[in-house]
Amino acid sequence: MASLTGKSALVTGGSRGIGAAIVQRLAKEGARVAFTYSASSEQANRLVEQIAKDGGEAIGIKADAADQAAVREAVQQAANHFDKIDILVNNAGIIVLGPITDIKEEDFQRILAINVHSVFTATQEAVRHMPDGGRIIHIGSVNSDRMPFAGGSVYALTKGAIFSFTKGLARDLGPRNITVNNIQPGPVDTDANPANGPFAETMLGLMALKRYGKGEEIAGLVTYLAGPEAGYITGAGILIDGGFDA
Repeated sequence: MASLTGKSALVTGGSRGIGAAIVQRLAKEGARVAFTYSASSEQANRLVEQIAKDGGEAIGIKADAADQAAVREAVQQAANHFDKIDILVNNAGIIVLGPITDIKEEDFQRILAINVHSVFTATQEAVRHMPDGGRIIHIGSVNSDRMPFAGGSVYALTKGAIFSFTKGLARDLGPRNITVNNIQPGPVDTDANPANGPFAETMLGLMALKRYGKGEEIAGLVTYLAGPEAGYITGAGILIDGGFDA
């Protein structure tokens, strides 16, 4: 039996990149999966169709992570469809880079809305539909621990906030045996941050393993934390970064 048979999951920002890899892996392990996406219905539909072809079940829900009402409605829609949410993966996120003096107020508010506020909103609503023993998994960043170059202060701020939220929330939800953990990836090969992109040389120079991670590797760690063997892990920040923080 697949390790997540009978479980229902919601992944925010799940139509591409790391999110899509997580959706596919959770479905492969037997979970029924809902995921949110903000733009491409075609891309989301392809993912749903591929999972169905492979024998799994998934639904895509259009919701802009910067719109808190849309995020809350998406969680409710997933809960209504599956009757519960056993696993929440807060994956949606953006990056804003630049000197602190150049960051525009609207860009700052948007990264806060997506990287921080939507995590709070999705978590608050999901917990209302989550049975005891559920799992909450945030996709944070190694940059909450280490920001080795200039221009990343605002991004690091948002990911540091999520790490702190993880620890506090683990205390809040511990009596219900709901675990809360923060995965901290290093550079991962995606369309937004390709392994042959303009930042690759700098990133590889900072890492012990001279390669970018794969979305499937992040998805594997998510699946472990969502499964029965990880029931004693909570409040943790788990690096999966190729030695970026070593």
